[in-house]
Amino acid sequence: MKILYIDTVSGIAGDMTLAALADLGVNLEQVAARLRTLPIDAFSMDTKDVIKKGISSKQLLLTFDEEHGHHYLHDHVHNHGHHNDHTHNHDHHHRRASDILEMISDSELPERVKLRSTKIFEVIAESEGRIHGMDPKDVHFHEVGAMDSIIDIIGVCLALEQLDVDQIIASPVPPGSGKLNMAHGLYPIPAPATTDLLKGIPLASLDVNGELTTPTGAGILKALSAHFGSIPAGRILGIGYGAGKKDFPHHPNVLRVLLMEDVPSHQNQERVHILECQVDDMTGEALGYTMERLFEAGVLDAYYTPVHMKKNRPGTLITALVDTVHAEQVENCLLQETSTFGVRRTEAKRRPLNRRVDTLSTPLGEVRVKVGYDKDKTYQTSLEYEDIKRIAERENKPFGQVYREILYETYDN
Repeated sequence: MKILYIDTVSGIAGDMTLAALADLGVNLEQVAARLRTLPIDAFSMDTKDVIKKGISSKQLLLTFDEEHGHHYLHDHVHNHGHHNDHTHNHDHHHRRASDILEMISDSELPERVKLRSTKIFEVIAESEGRIHGMDPKDVHFHEVGAMDSIIDIIGVCLALEQLDVDQIIASPVPPGSGKLNMAHGLYPIPAPATTDLLKGIPLASLDVNGELTTPTGAGILKALSAHFGSIPAGRILGIGYGAGKKDFPHHPNVLRVLLMEDVPSHQNQERVHILECQVDDMTGEALGYTMERLFEAGVLDAYYTPVHMKKNRPGTLITALVDTVHAEQVENCLLQETSTFGVRRTEAKRRPLNRRVDTLSTPLGEVRVKVGYDKDKTYQTSLEYEDIKRIAERENKPFGQVYREILYETYDN
């Protein structure tokens, strides 16, 4: 399994990530060729070699046609640590989140690239929606909808695919500090969207006046990182450095990425937290409500187990599985929604299968099929419950009969 370790020495932005992956060995011409299959503005993409505090690194050069009147070196409007080095002319139309997601869905991009880029845009849209008080699908992006950010995000996912990266781990993230001029006026650093995206992600202290982490950079980490911490065990295959434009007085303005493999088998899984508490004085209604709140808080899974507690009282053991980003939020949910006086937390590892959804055409109609796979091997397939239910109700047939008929149709063909 190949792991990409993202070392946010000086924060993270979309352009720095793509530049670092290019320095690692990604062929940007191939990335650009795949990007040009999408309905986006004509562009050219290259890198230049720069030195940051003695570290040789690459900086992304992204140029659009003159008719669009803009030339970007940086991660959208925030410009990673400085503003207005280049005039940003937004004559090209901006897109809603739903337009971007539809463009990705309708594309011929590799499946894992679709999944990863969709997830990045979704988490950024959710944060922007919370800030602006609107449905994430209806958010119009000045930053994320701009062509350069679309190219940064999908380009990073294409680069990850070219390197055959299976898992991403990141270091704690320095956000920066100070104030920043944005489209709506003077804002604190980190920007509101960045701050929302960084909820649950471990932050690093770096006393720098300027924006170190942009919404796009935070979105990449939020959507793709399995967990955050130090460099994992394994063998380093390659190292890449991506540079921001600004120079800071006491540290190099670079993002470092490490491509690793030969990780021992006990390291091959994602890190998860198991949160548990037991109660003997809650009603079934209250437990059901707690379950709903746990999933809203971001659990990977949650379940109840009947147990016998002290004084021979029947009780309920509540167990929640959660990633590092949502662990504290879920822990607070258990303390708030249950009658427990404490929550136990243990750490474990899991090996999740990659997932995709295929559509199966049957005589009874189209049915979605969830597929669990790893590389080229399929391990699990499962018919979508809601589709079977819909057909059963429409045909006035028992659920089990519809399920068996579709299974027979699937394996018979």
